[in-house]
Amino acid sequence: MALRSCATKAAAIDSAIEQLKQHINLLRSKGTLVKDTSLYKRQLLAENEALKKEVEILKKQLTDAEVMNGKTQVALPGNEPVKQQVAVGTPDRNTAVDSGKAAPPQQSPPKQQQKQQKKKGGGAKQQPAATPAAPVDVSRLDMRVGFIRTAKLHPDADGLYLEEIDCGEEKPRQVISGLVKHIPIEEMQERPCVLLCNLKPAKMRGIMSHAMVMCASTPEKVEILAPPADSKPGDLVTVEGFPGTPDQQLNPKKKVFEAIQPDFLVSPEGNALYKGVEWRVNGKAITAATMRGCGIK
Repeated sequence: MALRSCATKAAAIDSAIEQLKQHINLLRSKGTLVKDTSLYKRQLLAENEALKKEVEILKKQLTDAEVMNGKTQVALPGNEPVKQQVAVGTPDRNTAVDSGKAAPPQQSPPKQQQKQQKKKGGGAKQQPAATPAAPVDVSRLDMRVGFIRTAKLHPDADGLYLEEIDCGEEKPRQVISGLVKHIPIEEMQERPCVLLCNLKPAKMRGIMSHAMVMCASTPEKVEILAPPADSKPGDLVTVEGFPGTPDQQLNPKKKVFEAIQPDFLVSPEGNALYKGVEWRVNGKAITAATMRGCGIK
């Protein structure tokens, strides 16, 4: 609307100037031209030039608006070609159309995207699969046949024996047991036993103990379990159905033995059991001499 108005004004001014020229010529021919005619003409010409400049500015604004909306500009004969950036379809809100500016450089993909691409391409090192936790059962215990060579009273504790026990290793193990109140010292000499060998060594009244003698036990009575007669020191105790590998050393913080021990029991026949299954050495049962239906510690 503004462009049409300016164009109409310009045409009217051109017409007025033309009429003025004719009128001036008429006055000249009659000799009645006034002094102010030339001044008036200059004013009209200046106003005409100002209106033309305004028209050109409005044309440029209209052209820019049409380019932004994707309208193709066609140069008219005799006019300078229109410099534009032709948009195809409706421009995206995030895409700026500017015929005088270069497109910004593309940004590199984010770091997270780069990491994902590396993983897809196999560039990143894969973490090894976590080893499944071993079941908490009797297979975690390293129980062996032992042979008590000697036993004596602990020098600093009246209720403890200090024993030297052969369990099939290069040297016998030093073991401390709280059996003084239950088993006479004479019965502690040169006798077979069952030994739990992978407990963490513990100091008892200043002396280290490196294993534990397994016994049928009640608050009133305790008996050392007896391995088969033909077994020898170092033979392994097994329980059918629990084929796992013993821990190198039980972690006392994880309470593995404390979780397993409640399922130890002496059967009515006198055999050592775990969850109802016999402890065996070379296929033969481990037994208690006289105790029945009690726990094992």
